[in-house]
Amino acid sequence: MNTTAKRLAALALAGLLAAGTGAARAEGQIRIADQFGIVYLLLDVAKDQKLMEKHGKVQGLDIAVTQVTLSGGSAMNDALLSGSLDIAAAGVGPMLTLWDRTRGRQNVRGVASLGNFPYYLVSTNPAVKTIADFSEKDRIALPAVGVSVQSRILQMAAAKTWGDAQHAKLDKISVTLPHPEAAAAISKGGTEITAHFANPPFQEQELAANPAAHVVLKSYDVLGGPASATVLYTTEKFRSDNPKTYRAFTAALAEAAQWIAANPEAAAELFIRVNKSKVERKLVLDIVKSPEVQFKLTPQNTFALADFMHRVGAIKNKPASARDYFFDDPHNAGAN
Repeated sequence: MNTTAKRLAALALAGLLAAGTGAARAEGQIRIADQFGIVYLLLDVAKDQKLMEKHGKVQGLDIAVTQVTLSGGSAMNDALLSGSLDIAAAGVGPMLTLWDRTRGRQNVRGVASLGNFPYYLVSTNPAVKTIADFSEKDRIALPAVGVSVQSRILQMAAAKTWGDAQHAKLDKISVTLPHPEAAAAISKGGTEITAHFANPPFQEQELAANPAAHVVLKSYDVLGGPASATVLYTTEKFRSDNPKTYRAFTAALAEAAQWIAANPEAAAELFIRVNKSKVERKLVLDIVKSPEVQFKLTPQNTFALADFMHRVGAIKNKPASARDYFFDDPHNAGAN
């Protein structure tokens, strides 16, 4: 993790710790961490419209919500395990890593998907048409080398190109960098960063800003179709000790998803306002309305990555299906 990413994580974690330690707490408190990008729009809407508080009232609770932003799955997982966080929002890769590490102990599992989004590997090097064209001179920015979902999907693509034994071949030219910094580097050019495995809206921003920027790889192509790359997850203890808070949280997410689908223009404006984003409104709206994007809670097409991670030894436990690493909630009934 670079200096800026560490600073962001430290500040955010300080805020979480100020909101309460990992000690047992009464129902009605929830600490959530999100990251950068439109993939976290469900959380933006729930926070802005106070939907968690609204559904808490239905459960007879006055819910106190603390929400901060971290960068990368490593920071998320550390915060969740330290007890300074209740709900983590990160890629399927980091969630699977923690599911595997905590089996029989904290028993971390997925709460819900944040939706289906295509992630693009964007490069400014004209010589790079496929991942096989990357050289030692290239540097690929992503949220967390060897941990983030972008890194795992890149490893999966490498395994398809060079075989499972070479799945980590591109890790040595990958660097950990928060999406905003990586997007700025690709958009302006002139830095050591020649590629960025991004998410919306950063990938679209880069393609619009730099004529040399082009798509080398799409996550949907690697995963075999539309997929939920980013998810929410928590410990078994938080879910069992706080059933009303948990139900209020998932109900808030469901309402947020319905609202976005019915109000794409307003959702685009909310994203820009809440995130103080300078991304052009039309670009954001195009993403929200894209047929490749779906805001929904049911996880889709996550098992291909889980199977790959077990095959190459990234996780020791082999899941039989997505139901193994997602909680048995109604919206997860169709998880795959």
